[in-house]
Amino acid sequence: MRSSTLFQRINRHPRPVHVRFGATAAAQRPSPHRDVTGARCVPPSDSLVEFGAYVGGKRIQVPGIPEAVELVRAHNAASGAGDAYVWVGLHEPEALEVEWLAEVFGLHPLAVEDAIKAHQRPKVERYGDSLFVVLKTIAYLGDDDTSATGEIIATGEIMLFVGSDFVVTVRHGRHSPLAEVRARLEAKPKLLARGPSGVLHAISDHVVDRYLSVADLMQAELEEVEAAVFSDVSSRDISRIYQLKREMIEMKRAVTPLRTPLGALPQRRMIPSEMREYFRDVVDHLSRVCEQVESSNELCNSILQAALARTNALANEDMRKISAWVAIISVPTMIAGIYGMNFDNMPELSAAWGYPVVVGTMLIICTILYRGFRRNSWL
Repeated sequence: MRSSTLFQRINRHPRPVHVRFGATAAAQRPSPHRDVTGARCVPPSDSLVEFGAYVGGKRIQVPGIPEAVELVRAHNAASGAGDAYVWVGLHEPEALEVEWLAEVFGLHPLAVEDAIKAHQRPKVERYGDSLFVVLKTIAYLGDDDTSATGEIIATGEIMLFVGSDFVVTVRHGRHSPLAEVRARLEAKPKLLARGPSGVLHAISDHVVDRYLSVADLMQAELEEVEAAVFSDVSSRDISRIYQLKREMIEMKRAVTPLRTPLGALPQRRMIPSEMREYFRDVVDHLSRVCEQVESSNELCNSILQAALARTNALANEDMRKISAWVAIISVPTMIAGIYGMNFDNMPELSAAWGYPVVVGTMLIICTILYRGFRRNSWL
């Protein structure tokens, strides 16, 4: 009876509460308190991006996270429907903030440690009745000012704690924010009604879609470099190819390890049967990304080998030209050196026809050498 009264009292004002950075967010955050387990905690600070309580696909106004947890669990216990949950979003939180949420939601210490340290391998792990999911995020920088460091793509992480009545997202890196995902879900109550597994699907689908867009942009970069290599290769092109190769390896490290754990996610008992086909669709998109990244990586290797081979060929061609001109110039140099030794008794020194004969001989020999080198494509 108490849970029903609590739900009706809070649901009278269905306007959602958005908690964001700044002074407004600080005013809305709860003060130090004891959570539903009785443990005294410290509330999240600036890392808290947004939180909300959702019942039957609708967002319910709540003053704080502990109150949202109490409302959701009371409603699920009273109705037995299990369609209420809490979604909390954090961005690069401190250890104290994650530990506070760990006490509120009962998160596993090992998963909390991974969320604090970040830089984890993509994975899906089960801790009791909850899942801990690590997704690598990728953003294409392109001609942005942030690419002045030489990076083409930037990576980050999204870590999700998914339980029967809560979703906690911990994001590292300033790219791939989840505000778009939350707004899209809140605009469609049917999507929100899917529960925490629906939020997990929406976030993983969002991340994999970013993979696809970045892979397409990297493919376009490779095609542009490939065209430059076969038209006029330079040392700048070689450096660009090495840069692309490094970024492709980084992207492969982010995408490929997720294929196996995400592929096994539809078989887990925590995922409702009606949601498994949605996860299989995400896995299918991820497989496409992995194949595209692998083919782009091989193409990058081929372009690099072709660029090096073309550079060597151009260098050999230049050396042939230099050698041919040296051979041509060596003939007049040799003859001039002989007749410039200033000996008294040398033939043809006093002959009137000596100079034109020597010059003519030089021109004839040089012409023969030039035509021979041209015939052999040295000049």
